[in-house]
Amino acid sequence: MSTEANTSSGLDTVKWLAAVLLVAGAVYGNHYMEQLDSMSLVIRVAIIIGLIALALLIASTTGKGKTAINFARESRMEVRKVVWPTRQEAIQTTLVIVLFVIVVSLFLWGVDSLLGWGVSSVMSL
Repeated sequence: MSTEANTSSGLDTVKWLAAVLLVAGAVYGNHYMEQLDSMSLVIRVAIIIGLIALALLIASTTGKGKTAINFARESRMEVRKVVWPTRQEAIQTTLVIVLFVIVVSLFLWGVDSLLGWGVSSVMSL
């Protein structure tokens, strides 16, 4: 069992290296192709998207890639279970929060003014 784990870990390392090299190649290729005026932007973008998609495909076949895909699927299922507020509930909650922020800011402004007045009175003695 441990030899299988080491083999897949070694293979995963090779896959990650290939994915990183593909992304690095896309970045370098974009920089290099930018200097060539003869290549159109559409072709450049298509090549870069293709290289990044291939890198993501390779990375998704690794152990961590499969874990990330599984996490994304489970997260999507959980988001579907969320009960979202209605428009009216969202507006009412927002108004309560805005009102609370205004009240607290006025209170803090009053305390600050009072303390500032008190300090300036003491300092003027």
